[in-house]
Amino acid sequence: MTAALPGAGLGVGVVGGGFMAQVHARSARLAGARLVGLSSSSPESAARAAQQLGFDRGHASLEDLLADESIDVVHVCTPNALHAEQAAAVLASGRDVVCEKPLATTVADAAALVEQAAGAGRTATVPFVYRFHPLVREARDRVARGDTGRMLTVAASYLQDWLLTADDDNWRVDADLGGASRAFADIGSHLVDLVEFVTGDRIVRIAGRTRTFVADRAQHRGVTNEDAAALVVETAGGAVGTLLVSQVAPGRKNRLHLEVAGAAESLAFDQEHPETLWLGRREGSVLLPRDAAQNSDAANRYSVVPSGHPQGYPDAFAAFVADSYAAARGEDPDGLPRFADGLRAAVVTESVLRAAATDGWVDVPA
Repeated sequence: MTAALPGAGLGVGVVGGGFMAQVHARSARLAGARLVGLSSSSPESAARAAQQLGFDRGHASLEDLLADESIDVVHVCTPNALHAEQAAAVLASGRDVVCEKPLATTVADAAALVEQAAGAGRTATVPFVYRFHPLVREARDRVARGDTGRMLTVAASYLQDWLLTADDDNWRVDADLGGASRAFADIGSHLVDLVEFVTGDRIVRIAGRTRTFVADRAQHRGVTNEDAAALVVETAGGAVGTLLVSQVAPGRKNRLHLEVAGAAESLAFDQEHPETLWLGRREGSVLLPRDAAQNSDAANRYSVVPSGHPQGYPDAFAAFVADSYAAARGEDPDGLPRFADGLRAAVVTESVLRAAATDGWVDVPA
């Protein structure tokens, strides 16, 4: 007998009608949930997006959406500055919530959401979806069982080019909508989450620089949040590393790369080529494929098609949403990123801004 999909019987609401709303809606449908309602910046845009994405109806406002009793879980996919208020409203309505990152633009708001979710007893997750590539789980498993040996160094980067020129513009460059941090809060948060998830080690000290290279854009003048950040880090376990985050790297579309060097073995993952994991050894480095016969149970849990049939970002996102719905049903999936992980990202982001402002090392609060 085939097990029911984790979203079977769940009614889903989405706040927002842009690209991320499309990704969330597609993943919700794959998990077996029903797309019930969508709200956006106006009743007209909500009606249009609802029709395009296959929702039963558009809602005139978030309040209207939360009054819909057929909605069980709400995905928040709006500009960053709205996340905290809207996620809090969803929790207050007694529903489970999936909130896009950054969870909040301040540590205080993120901490308040963690406390509210715990008090309400609701499932509250953040889509750090790169955790859900099978070979990321393989890398994490290899580190945890000691294959890499003592952790020595980390070299990680997340590079994009979509905001390279002055003609490139987006609401995220407006600090009132995107937050005081842009590149790091939006994609550096993914990078730090992946580093800490794979290694099981926390970053405890940071020094670095942020830069705004394009201050005047097509529709925004005097941009203050950063285009790039370059960091040196220390971990609780004694490793050192470098992190580079940029949205102005020509030719790099969405290149998240993580390389960890241990005393016994190195490993590297590139999310633009997620079907192989590089294993570095003193004698003979190898490329490990996604293959049930060669991978751990932790990796195979997220392999949805046989080796040789490529998986990628949509599959990772779908796995995250499926695990979020499983948690809403009372399960406890390993490695599910919850609001506490969103708070961690906010703490690290704030530490990055402090390090850049003070021109020295800063401690990252636990």
